[in-house]
Amino acid sequence: MEEYEDLDMVNTENTNNTNEAEGVDVDDMKKRLKEMEDEAAALREMQAKVESQMGSAQDPASAAASQANREEVDSRSVFVGNVDYSCTPEEVQQHFQTCGTVNRVTIRTDKYGQPKGYAYVEFLEVEAVELALQLNESQLHGRQLKVTAKRTNVPGMKPHRARRPNPNMRSRSPFIPAPFVFSPYGYGKVPRFRMPMRYSPYF
Repeated sequence: MEEYEDLDMVNTENTNNTNEAEGVDVDDMKKRLKEMEDEAAALREMQAKVESQMGSAQDPASAAASQANREEVDSRSVFVGNVDYSCTPEEVQQHFQTCGTVNRVTIRTDKYGQPKGYAYVEFLEVEAVELALQLNESQLHGRQLKVTAKRTNVPGMKPHRARRPNPNMRSRSPFIPAPFVFSPYGYGKVPRFRMPMRYSPYF
């Protein structure tokens, strides 16, 4: 009887352990399901944002409005070339301060953060552009500036530049294949003329 009681106690302990393990597994599955649902909701939200951005980008009315706004800003801006690499936006702003109220100075840089040697100056007044153009060929940091009106870049319309001919490269003439001539003696064969083997006075 004692052996049977021990077996019953062991079976009861095994059953309790199995129930505890199943409970832990169920909790883990619930946690994983909750995480998957959260990820799916985040993905749907991101997809909705992307679709809304694409819809706004493809909207012709908004595109036309942004293009008109860009043209209006460009009409109040000038391009400044031959800017010294050590020049700061504050110095450029101070140089053009006499023309009008400077709204923004942008010095373009490359991917390494080094200035490219030109800048854009945006004014608050359109009349300031005419005064800024009068500062063409003025000196800043010992360099002569090149001031022109900023042009508006039309998306999808890139100005085409014809390639300059290289004098070191000789022109390639088009390949013209030689006319095919049929050989009556066969491919690669030419007639051979042999001397007579013996003297023939009548030949």
